[in-house]
Amino acid sequence: MAAPADPYRVALVAFPGIRAFDVAVITEVWGTDRTDRGAPAFDLRRVAADTTAVMMRGGLALHPDRPLDWLAEADLVVVPGLDDHLTPAPAPVLRALRRAHERGTTVAALCGGAFTLAQAGLLDGRRAITHWRLLDLLRTHHPRVRVVPDALFLEDDNIWTAAGTAAGIDLCLHLVRLAHGAEAAATIARSMVTAPFRTGTQAQFIEHPTPQADRDADALAGVREHALRHLDEPLTVADLAARAGMSPRSFARHFTAATGTTPLRWLLDQRVAAAQKLLERTDLPMPEVARRAGFGSEVTMRQHFAARLATSPRAYRAAFTGGSNPIAR
Repeated sequence: MAAPADPYRVALVAFPGIRAFDVAVITEVWGTDRTDRGAPAFDLRRVAADTTAVMMRGGLALHPDRPLDWLAEADLVVVPGLDDHLTPAPAPVLRALRRAHERGTTVAALCGGAFTLAQAGLLDGRRAITHWRLLDLLRTHHPRVRVVPDALFLEDDNIWTAAGTAAGIDLCLHLVRLAHGAEAAATIARSMVTAPFRTGTQAQFIEHPTPQADRDADALAGVREHALRHLDEPLTVADLAARAGMSPRSFARHFTAATGTTPLRWLLDQRVAAAQKLLERTDLPMPEVARRAGFGSEVTMRQHFAARLATSPRAYRAAFTGGSNPIAR
């Protein structure tokens, strides 16, 4: 897929108190030129209320290169998390975020960045997620936010929030996937040596308290690998359970504990991801795409695309061969 003529413009919103880790994630995803590997061209700018260096923990400094009014030119606005989650953002930043959302610009926050969006009033009456240890704090200080306890990332009214640390990477890659397709996200993920596809509906806190639980998780990794190699076959949860040597009920329990999602949801998500890649890379007819992705029929594939991506396979192919974003928000 050819890169768009104009770079995709991303604004990193900077102010004192933002986390260096989240700044690094945003910069790694959108601030590294990977066009020689087929990735899209990005224009990442560090946007702040003034040109003063923004100091971060560990002696690091971020030097803004655009004023807040550059948000009017951005395709995406990303707010890093905070070292102190109750840090008040400057009033001009909050006003600029509200104006960006009013213009229809996609706004995203990583980890404790949800508190900044809540300060701006953008999460009032909307669903949001943050790090699992901060959920009660967000509820207490922003009671109008509909806090969701179990997700890696989620969207409400074109506003995205993510859980802690690694979930910020997941959200950034997901936003690349929405705007530029599964292959672009996979290219960036390979460069970062990270998983290219974790769904936002997975639980954010997965604990293996015993050696036996770790052994179960390792055993199920082999089952997932087998499933990914045989997505074109009519796999069922019962088939995967039998391969793991477990009853379907026991398999579902161990699978959810290891991955944060159910076997059926995981399998369907992988089929949708496989279909996305086929639609981007090939001109195969829809029934063949459905067969290779394991849906069995074009009708079934269309139903799952609508449920997960809010678009149809045909619209998805047309958009990504034409360079536009098929996800209606």
